[in-house]
Amino acid sequence: MALTILKGTIVSAPSLGRLDSMEDGFLVAEDGRITGVYLVLPERFSGAPVTDCGGDLIVPSFADLHLHAPQYPMLGMGMDLPLLEWLEAYAFPTEARFADLDYARTVYRRLAAELIRHGTTRVCMFSSLHTDATLVLMEELERAGVTGYVGKVNMDRNSAPGLLEETTEQSKRETLRWLDACGDFRRVHPMLTPRFTPSCTNGLLAFLGKLAKERGLPVQSHLSENSAEMDWVRQLHPDCAQYWQTYAKYGLWNDRTVMAHCVWSDERERAAMRDAGVTVVHCANSNQNICSGVAPVRVMLDEGLQVALGSDIAGGDQLDMFDVVASSIRASKARRMMDGWQTAFLTVAEAWFLGTSAGAAFFGAKPGFAPGNPLHAMVIRDSGLPQPHPLTAAQRLERAVYRRQSDAVRAVWSEGRQVFSAEQP
Repeated sequence: MALTILKGTIVSAPSLGRLDSMEDGFLVAEDGRITGVYLVLPERFSGAPVTDCGGDLIVPSFADLHLHAPQYPMLGMGMDLPLLEWLEAYAFPTEARFADLDYARTVYRRLAAELIRHGTTRVCMFSSLHTDATLVLMEELERAGVTGYVGKVNMDRNSAPGLLEETTEQSKRETLRWLDACGDFRRVHPMLTPRFTPSCTNGLLAFLGKLAKERGLPVQSHLSENSAEMDWVRQLHPDCAQYWQTYAKYGLWNDRTVMAHCVWSDERERAAMRDAGVTVVHCANSNQNICSGVAPVRVMLDEGLQVALGSDIAGGDQLDMFDVVASSIRASKARRMMDGWQTAFLTVAEAWFLGTSAGAAFFGAKPGFAPGNPLHAMVIRDSGLPQPHPLTAAQRLERAVYRRQSDAVRAVWSEGRQVFSAEQP
């Protein structure tokens, strides 16, 4: 039996807005799954080796439920255009480079290492439309210790002719070839990925819906991100009163569906997400950078929707989920002002829950460090920061969200395995 015992200041988010903390506590995992959190180590573990993290914070690692891997090289670029123009000018040309597998290997190995170094161990991730590069991405994520889902993008219309395009038949054939090649992966799994409704013909959406049902596959895409995008969808699907129906009518709308943004989702669309169990992914950085808007996250939470967070690189300019958590708080404050001060902003505890426990729920985990969960954790050191007065664990976590040492993340565990240590060369 493999045994992991971590000692330190343990902080987790067992519910929205609540933080549990324990100083000098013990987090125990057996065979990669959490046994419990203890103030006094149970007798049956006496004599077992303990990783003593001193006063460092031991917290759950992050789940990033929306990011575009082939846009990683263009982080921080193209922030001067709205969504549709940005795709044509920046995103599509960058993604086209991933036809080159050597380039894909170099970029994706670096991306996977950076995710782990910043404490992100679970993802729902877009690749490009290139089958072989998508497999390279999955290999590099699994090698680094990242778990979750990756999708080969489907887009058989309104793409970049001569640069980034596929026919309907190519898209279908390559999707099947990709799925057939995914069987050897243990921790990174396939997820069907129609880029968004304007990029997919009705025939392709119908094919993907049938495939999702037959193989029990999850689905990810975009929804109501930008007003021009929504107008375009209405023109393409005049039979659908709302954007979400363009997915629902093809069987791509259920509790295994992840929809990014939902900035302009009205009450009816939000109800459709809640009733179907669709997970909303809030991408605050991206929504502001490319002028999409400010999503009504508080309203979504109050209405009972499942909401998690995504970096959405490279519309989002930061891969680090600490920054994503902080940005979601800032965006909620902007929304409060837009709403005439009638809606509450997100607290640090709430945003931390969305970046950890809420995202982990999509992968079947219970909130926080619940017994039975696979061990996904990181150790954060803040001893190098100035101390204004003795801080509580919650205050230390708040400061970790907003201001960290450059080498704050000292160690990371993913599905029970230690996958990063700052102490190792």
